[in-house]
Amino acid sequence: MTTTTTRLRSVTVCAGAGGLTLGLEQAGFDPVLLLDNRTVTCDTLRANRPAWNVLDLDLLDFDPVDYQQTYDVDLLAAGLPRVKATASVRRAERDDELEILRATIMLMHGVRPRALLLENVPDLVTKPVYGPIRKYITEELVHLGYDVHWFVLNAVDFGVAQDRKQGVVVAFSDGRLGSFAPPTASITRHRTVGEVLGPSMATRGWAQASAWAAQADRPAPTLVGGSWNRGGADLGPTGTKRAWARMGVDGGTVADDVPGPGFVWDPSRGRAGMMPLTVRQAAMLQGFPLEWSFAGRKTAQYRQVGHATPPPVGRALGKAIKAALQS
Repeated sequence: MTTTTTRLRSVTVCAGAGGLTLGLEQAGFDPVLLLDNRTVTCDTLRANRPAWNVLDLDLLDFDPVDYQQTYDVDLLAAGLPRVKATASVRRAERDDELEILRATIMLMHGVRPRALLLENVPDLVTKPVYGPIRKYITEELVHLGYDVHWFVLNAVDFGVAQDRKQGVVVAFSDGRLGSFAPPTASITRHRTVGEVLGPSMATRGWAQASAWAAQADRPAPTLVGGSWNRGGADLGPTGTKRAWARMGVDGGTVADDVPGPGFVWDPSRGRAGMMPLTVRQAAMLQGFPLEWSFAGRKTAQYRQVGHATPPPVGRALGKAIKAALQS
């Protein structure tokens, strides 16, 4: 029986800013390779973990034959782009998100990890319209000898001050699924936006920081990274912006810095009387450690934060997967 102190090996594809891999590292998985096709996210990974082996490459062009350190790792993990519901998962037409999902599943043929972890939208697990995609993933993995389990987690249950539901797929070989239990809530009280961000709001002498924090007494709505191809940085669609406005936050943009001593917070004035969050504050709401930096300009930084898997969720999933592998 493997001891609980043994470090396991992982590969992460669609690694993004590293939230999932960081959480897995905290749970005991050392990555032998991280792959992403955006140079700015690869720069982020290298800046924070110079020892990580980061590959700037499109997943569709990746061949494990050229990277044989990936063979037979303990875990293949992927924070995939948000898959849209479709019945065409087996057809030939181009759909970038589905192409990446298919490529990830096909990668299982070459890498043959002991376990698989996919993270995506909760609807992938719960909604009938996603049934064809679930069927495709399950059939392919069962054909390869894996047992598959689908479930939904909410990051707010793991110390993240954000109502962020995530759909999760895990698969195990060698009957290990029977030893797997999805992680359960690690806290008894949900953290609030004011609790997490109040101290940072006061760092430049803003006199109303405490008053603002006291009324920001609930978790944040889901942060949305938005499209890499258009638009600037904001905190999400219209409904999300309204939820932020109820906490006196301007969700229509991202700030360069926290409020200074002269800022007058008065939500009755509309956006002019509310302050936006900074990229660093968004990262705090995702559960990134303060020392984790993000490469690129402000919009690119925010995109990385908004698209990330919160590290505490990655850690909880990693611990549950490791326990099953070592059972």
